[in-house]
Amino acid sequence: MSEAKTLGKTYDRPASLDNPRSPRRAAKNNFELYAWLFMRLSGLALIILVFGHLFIMLMLDEGVHRINFAFVAGRWSSPFWQVWDLSMLWLAQLHGGNGLRTVIADYARKDSTRFWLNTILVVSMILIMGLGTYVIFTFDPNIPAS
Repeated sequence: MSEAKTLGKTYDRPASLDNPRSPRRAAKNNFELYAWLFMRLSGLALIILVFGHLFIMLMLDEGVHRINFAFVAGRWSSPFWQVWDLSMLWLAQLHGGNGLRTVIADYARKDSTRFWLNTILVVSMILIMGLGTYVIFTFDPNIPAS
């Protein structure tokens, strides 16, 4: 049998299509194992946190129509809800960032492209988690209406 003809050259194809399970270089540590394990555990924790949040907000607190500044101020006056929301923020950001890191590692062919995409990813994750943490812990419920 003859090999099927392709339109593109091998260098036009993403690295993962030629040999999808081959590592780029030999790993010297277990980072990918821990990243894989983190994805499973953080996904489970996120399911519990998000569905708990939805159940409490929609079933126990009479729906979304009552959400306003006063509702958020009352909710974030409790350390329990601050930790709950902070956990959702951090886990969602780290879980999504780890998934995007995997996509970048699979499809970025050049080392320099991979480096800059990962750098942008890490900087954006730090900014979003930092800003979210700042807002949750410095939220002032006593802002006067203007």
